[in-house]
Amino acid sequence: MATPRIAAVPSAAPASHTVQAPRVLSIDIFRGLTMAVMVFVNDLASVKDLPWWTYHAPGKADAMTYVDMVFPAFLFILGMAIPLAVEQRLRKFPSLASLWGHILSRSFSLLVLGLILANAGAGDPALIHMRPVWWAILSLTGALLFWMVYPRTEGPQALFKTLRFLGLGLMVVMFALFRRTAKDGSIAWIRTAYPEILGLLAFAYLTTCLLYIPTRRWRWAPFAWFAALTAFCALCTANWITFPNHASLYLWPFHNGSSTSIAMAGVATSIVFTGPHSRHWPTVRFRITFALSFAAVTLLAAYLLTPLGISKNRATPTWGLYSIGASILLFTLLYWIADVRQHTRWAAFVRPAGSNTLLTYLLPDLWYFFLRAFGITWFASHFNRGISGVIRSLIFTAFILWAAGVLTRKKVRLQL
Repeated sequence: MATPRIAAVPSAAPASHTVQAPRVLSIDIFRGLTMAVMVFVNDLASVKDLPWWTYHAPGKADAMTYVDMVFPAFLFILGMAIPLAVEQRLRKFPSLASLWGHILSRSFSLLVLGLILANAGAGDPALIHMRPVWWAILSLTGALLFWMVYPRTEGPQALFKTLRFLGLGLMVVMFALFRRTAKDGSIAWIRTAYPEILGLLAFAYLTTCLLYIPTRRWRWAPFAWFAALTAFCALCTANWITFPNHASLYLWPFHNGSSTSIAMAGVATSIVFTGPHSRHWPTVRFRITFALSFAAVTLLAAYLLTPLGISKNRATPTWGLYSIGASILLFTLLYWIADVRQHTRWAAFVRPAGSNTLLTYLLPDLWYFFLRAFGITWFASHFNRGISGVIRSLIFTAFILWAAGVLTRKKVRLQL
């Protein structure tokens, strides 16, 4: 059963054997809550007879629903994690060359995963000599083996290295074997035009780092970049600038600036609450007041740019700005609850999804692929209308969160 995807973003803070930055619990909780909503709305997309606002707004409609705000929330939290990840990476490896190598490797890894998911059902069985769903399962199995976090100080290290190389080899073989029949009847390879949401996240991560890292010493730089990207998005939407609409993401990864602007808003919010620049906002009251003011500015800008339209599919600035404002307000509330008031027990059910996000992201896909591989259609044909479908999606979401929690406790983790 194919479902539209809304992406999660893997945690961007690698472990360090030196000084550790304090863990900002609200970031993991925000990421985990967003992941839970993603799993729910993706499964809910196959349920019929629900109100219009429970689905993505139609591409040509001048509207947005709460579903259209989930992907921006992940872009926002991706941006929030970047300053922390950069700081920790430079503490561990004080080399800009090493940092950029890590960023490029991570971006490429996200793109590879995105291309696997984007081509999961596109292969021609006669050309790849297997059902497309098994190609997807084998490709993801290779990804799991390659990006698994294996113990570094205990266990059979030779076996772990072997499994990692086997995973890489399996992915290479699956990509080499892949063939599809194009619309004109010709034989084609991997479809790259739309690299799925993970691929879009790869480009957003890369472009945000390209702007943030060279200017990271100036605390106002993320706000300036955010304003410039928003203006660029508005000009593109108004057709005053037209080249991004015709340029490939591989040549111009910024596209119309919308995804990068949302991620950069996350960077700007992050430096208020965390990192070396947070000393400029010394008190909790000042930080929260500043964040609320930032949210108010984005919401006002969204309202003023409404004539350009509101659409996720068209990536209009109003859609992005409303999503940013909502994300800032939600994060600020979570920061007050979790980091200031230290009330975190209520969020235990989403913490594994927030800290082991890449694995949690892939679990629903693996579930759908295995159901399809073994011809199990019961879940797609039952409880797929109205309130019974909503209950089914809630149960499925709880199951995925439970599975993520069990796997995390068993130390099964993925990290790019």
